[in-house]
Amino acid sequence: MSDIIRIDGLNKSFGTLRAVRDLSFRVKEGEFFAFLGVNGAGKSTTINMMCGQLPHDSGRITIAGRDLVEDADDIKRMIGVVFQNSLLDAPLTVRDNLENRAALYGIRGAAFGKRLAKLAELLHFGDLLKRPVGKLSGGQRRRIDIARALLHEPSILILDEPTTGLDPQTRKNLWDVISILRKEENMTVFLTTHYMEEAADADYIVIIDSGSIAAEGSPLELKNAYTGDFITLYGVTEEAVRSLGMPYETVRGAFRVSVPDTGAATSLIMGHAEVFRDYEIIKGRMDDVFLAVTGKELNGGEDG
Repeated sequence: MSDIIRIDGLNKSFGTLRAVRDLSFRVKEGEFFAFLGVNGAGKSTTINMMCGQLPHDSGRITIAGRDLVEDADDIKRMIGVVFQNSLLDAPLTVRDNLENRAALYGIRGAAFGKRLAKLAELLHFGDLLKRPVGKLSGGQRRRIDIARALLHEPSILILDEPTTGLDPQTRKNLWDVISILRKEENMTVFLTTHYMEEAADADYIVIIDSGSIAAEGSPLELKNAYTGDFITLYGVTEEAVRSLGMPYETVRGAFRVSVPDTGAATSLIMGHAEVFRDYEIIKGRMDDVFLAVTGKELNGGEDG
């Protein structure tokens, strides 16, 4: 796969605050890319620069082989963005909001009707088209935010905390839709999120801290590098677990043993077959990776 996004030596300061520091990374075409960091780490600042809404101090942003400074208008047509805060016009109906947005891309008449019908079916908002946006619930409004970003069939969809505050059913629906469009339209997805289970499904992850990259790799690579494995043992005594000589904790109806990696787990199981009659092995979580990398927990809220 070729690079659809290239960030090289990107820098941005606000007075004495260095929000982004010599940032460089690549995003492959069609990839699901997660960009993680605590509030103020520089995620939204980077996104605003990528979208051309904020000038960068130095460095280079290249989208689909085009320099952002030289081809800003063309690049903006390739990108759909769902920002943390909704950009919808509250007094207008859902249809009017989407129709006005589509017109900016020259999508009118039958072409608009066809795209609207597809998105309304996927995101389940056909019954909301005549309702003012200001009368929608948070979950309903979020569905329209995503439809707005997808109207012009962007090559890249940037999602900046898209599911914060949504109920599990709405979150699942949004991810189902994004998965469908990735396959049908070969869309690249660039995500920031505070939900680590969403990041765990990414193809590649970059973790930034204080504007710089602290770690990067696939979820499996990061888990292998920054966390161990856990073996949950059932139907054994604590004395038997203690005899393994490994750190453990008591969980409901079982014991959870910490091991450095899968190889260590395999050796432990083979060496103590009598203890491992009923068990499961689980990789460390992305929450564990993030905490190990940054020394901080990832909490919800807006980012700088």
